[in-house]
Amino acid sequence: MFEDNLGCSEIERFSMVMSVGLVAFEKSLSFAAMATSTSLHLQSTFLASGNYTDRSSFLNATSRHSQTHLPARTRVAFLCKAAISSPVQEETTQKSQGEDDGKVFNFSAGPATLPSSVLKQAQAELYNWRGCGMSLMEVSHRGKEFLSVIQNAESSLRSLLHIPDEYAVLFLQGGATTQFASLALNLCTPNDSADYIVSGSWSDKAVKEGQKYCSAKVAWSGNAAKYTSLPSSDDLQLTPGARFLHFCANETIHGVEFKDYPTPLGAQKNIGPSGVTIVIVRKDLLGSAQQITPAMLNYKIHADNNSLYNTPPCFGIYMCGLVFDDLLATGGLEAAERRNMEKAKLLYDAIDKSNGFFKCPVEKSVRSLMNVPFTMATPELEAEFIKEAAGQGMVQLKGHRSVGGIRASIYNAMPKAGVEKLVALMKSFQAKNAS
Repeated sequence: MFEDNLGCSEIERFSMVMSVGLVAFEKSLSFAAMATSTSLHLQSTFLASGNYTDRSSFLNATSRHSQTHLPARTRVAFLCKAAISSPVQEETTQKSQGEDDGKVFNFSAGPATLPSSVLKQAQAELYNWRGCGMSLMEVSHRGKEFLSVIQNAESSLRSLLHIPDEYAVLFLQGGATTQFASLALNLCTPNDSADYIVSGSWSDKAVKEGQKYCSAKVAWSGNAAKYTSLPSSDDLQLTPGARFLHFCANETIHGVEFKDYPTPLGAQKNIGPSGVTIVIVRKDLLGSAQQITPAMLNYKIHADNNSLYNTPPCFGIYMCGLVFDDLLATGGLEAAERRNMEKAKLLYDAIDKSNGFFKCPVEKSVRSLMNVPFTMATPELEAEFIKEAAGQGMVQLKGHRSVGGIRASIYNAMPKAGVEKLVALMKSFQAKNAS
């Protein structure tokens, strides 16, 4: 699964630009197995599989971001729990949407905001899809209408990420959480070792699920520091011969993000609505699933059936295809990356320059570009801020129930105008309430 970061290869930019539940790919677009949910952001877990005998061999493998292919022995798998939202649209279009047609600025971590152009196209095509006389939600998943949809979605994703032919793209269900089990079942035997970096809630769930199907070990945990930091190379306790290293590229709950690694993504945040999980898996890794693997979790079965082993989430796949096309039409991953970096800087600057009125608990070097958590002096003050924000058309700012505080998720489809409006409220709220 994966989540992405900015400033590098196509995959990295994709992760950062999207938020899906992907199962596996490498930062340089050398995928092994990737799973993404219907939203493309970065809340995924990454699995770099290979015979790493020491820290340096792992770091060397993960630093080859400019290469197109991984060494034959190296396997990469990502698992994300995010949802994919489409890329940011033109600022003027998004701003007018929020101001003129009743739409609010939705800062939800997932399901999350989607591009207005994608939503309007889906609305226009909903009743009678492209003149076929039926809604796309009514057509057979084996009919020519839907086959054109799923084929276009895969083609657009391959173009966006430059996915090589030796990788299969699977459109599945169950979210990244299901992939926590699928990865171990498909890539390991019960006795194989697998290493996990536990940097937040999602990677913690991943290792616990992995322990059911392989010898999953914690290479590092940030639990003691309440998941506000990430490990250095010297901190990792890697297992010689481990089948893979799993990590969550972007922890959406705690707001920590790896900045230098093979990248992943996830679905209900940057790719589309919830319900779709995309797995990108190197074809030579197919066919070695454990005997106990349920058919619905077996990658080879889905690959052999072109993601049509059972009825897939047809409408969700259609929406993902629209998002991919929209990303391609608005400058691709590089353009989306620039927009996301600009938005994140606006928000983090407002927090850091507030003289402590707003505080972000995450170390600056590993702050997420997608999910920005922050707190105030008291829960009562935070509740009042959230109430005022909602009154001004900014919703879903309450922090995750496990950590509290405030969380602003600024995925691809969140326009700069939304972040600017949030920052303006932060300044006025501080002016009224600072002691």
